[in-house]
Amino acid sequence: MTNNTIRPYYLYFSMIFMLLGCNNQKNEQQSDARLQSVRNDKRPNIIVILADDMGYSDLGCMGSEIATPNLDRLANNGALFTHCYNASRCCPSRASLLTGLYQHSVGIGHMTADRGFPAYRGFLNKQCVTIAEVLQKEGYQTFMSGKWHVGGAREQWPDYRGFERFYSIPSGGGVYFYPSPFVDREIYRNGEQVFPDSSTFYSTDAFTDEALQMVETASEDDQPFFLYLAYIAPHFPLQAWPEDIAKYQGKYDQGYEGIRQRRYEKQQQLNIISAETEISPSDFPAWNTVENQEAEAHKMEIYAAQVDRMDQNIGKLLAKLEEKDQLDNTVILFLSDNGATAEEVNRAPGAEIGTVASFASYGQNWANVSNTPYRLYKSMEHEGGIITPLIVHWPQGMGASGQLVKQVVLINDIMPTCLEIAGATYPEQYNGNEILPLNGRSFAPLLQKPVNTVERLIFWEHEGNKAVRQGAWKLVKRHRQPWELYNLEDDPTELNDLSKEQPEKFDQLEKAWNEWAAEVGVRYWPVK
Repeated sequence: MTNNTIRPYYLYFSMIFMLLGCNNQKNEQQSDARLQSVRNDKRPNIIVILADDMGYSDLGCMGSEIATPNLDRLANNGALFTHCYNASRCCPSRASLLTGLYQHSVGIGHMTADRGFPAYRGFLNKQCVTIAEVLQKEGYQTFMSGKWHVGGAREQWPDYRGFERFYSIPSGGGVYFYPSPFVDREIYRNGEQVFPDSSTFYSTDAFTDEALQMVETASEDDQPFFLYLAYIAPHFPLQAWPEDIAKYQGKYDQGYEGIRQRRYEKQQQLNIISAETEISPSDFPAWNTVENQEAEAHKMEIYAAQVDRMDQNIGKLLAKLEEKDQLDNTVILFLSDNGATAEEVNRAPGAEIGTVASFASYGQNWANVSNTPYRLYKSMEHEGGIITPLIVHWPQGMGASGQLVKQVVLINDIMPTCLEIAGATYPEQYNGNEILPLNGRSFAPLLQKPVNTVERLIFWEHEGNKAVRQGAWKLVKRHRQPWELYNLEDDPTELNDLSKEQPEKFDQLEKAWNEWAAEVGVRYWPVK
């Protein structure tokens, strides 16, 4: 087998076992040992890195002015998927990523509050398995560092869902500096609460430092590892190290329109979008009408610093993998859990934004810039809420580097992709429970070369916002508003509603959405 071919590991291992198997116990033991050696030597490590509330255009390789050299390097030497869809908000996206299923099917149709219905329990149910649970059974070391947020009770934490080591804030995010005067967040290492040094703690750094220790320990073992690294960055509150903020001083003084236009033009140059793609209408006021331009620009300086610091830490992770001679056979996947958020938050008016004394967001205006060129925001099912870049890097297992992949993939697809790469089998039962069949599908073949994919139906729902896509056609609506129909091939930024011109397509997709919603247990919002 060549290094640049995605190996069907499970078939390979089976052949080795058949060739080496013998009738007597001694030879069977020798066969098992040789089989284990093959598995040890060949299976790749897998790292999934998840950003929180990062907009579509916030990386350098996606058109941004923010310095992200490490993620750009991964994209330039790997594959950049320009049409990966998430589930539009943190908890649902995490549930789908970890299980390969729609969030309602696994009990997280909304967030972590238990609303009493099977699709809205607020934690991962027993009818699903996580990537870690499957890979742990296959001999992988399994690690988690960062924001969990798919079950807050002790029996719902990472170590109960397949992770043998974890460093996490199980209850959610909202923390950069510690402790926070605004949110009560406890930090745990392998189930034991830790109390970090408040003078040095910054969550992006801390999550990475713990991940580095996990990689260091894993390199002493022959077994491959799976690491789930879930940053809080760049989710509000706007808090960053002063030296990172200083790098962006004056960078955003030109205001919303200038930055957005430059990103849009760079996206066209990079072929992220076509020259024919029309940017969606701006959703912010003219800069010359903004009363406190300096304060408004400063918000984006801090946000950029948060993205920058995340990239710096990913650089540390890459350096550790290189030090351990693990980078070439480690699959790294990076994406965001949803688009940029339009939430307007300021819990401490008058406090210096960027410090632990403040708790503010950058608001709708800058979120519109982050989501260039798309419409709307986190929690909504228009493109601005659900589309994310997906970076995949694996030198030993991919085709040509620098691939730009425009086929549609879904966050549910990450689980089956990881399993195929690892040669792992998805179970029908786990710990005595019947497991739902996957509805994600592996995109591993796309890491080799462009492949024609079947135009499957994919679905969304969050807080009454709804969507369904098949091929170029997308039916989408905001809560309590009419459905809209778009041909995304001709109109990727959803500007020309064809619901009146295409009644048959409209009816077909609406029927499909209704059937899916009944199947997975969607309830009318708000769920009583």
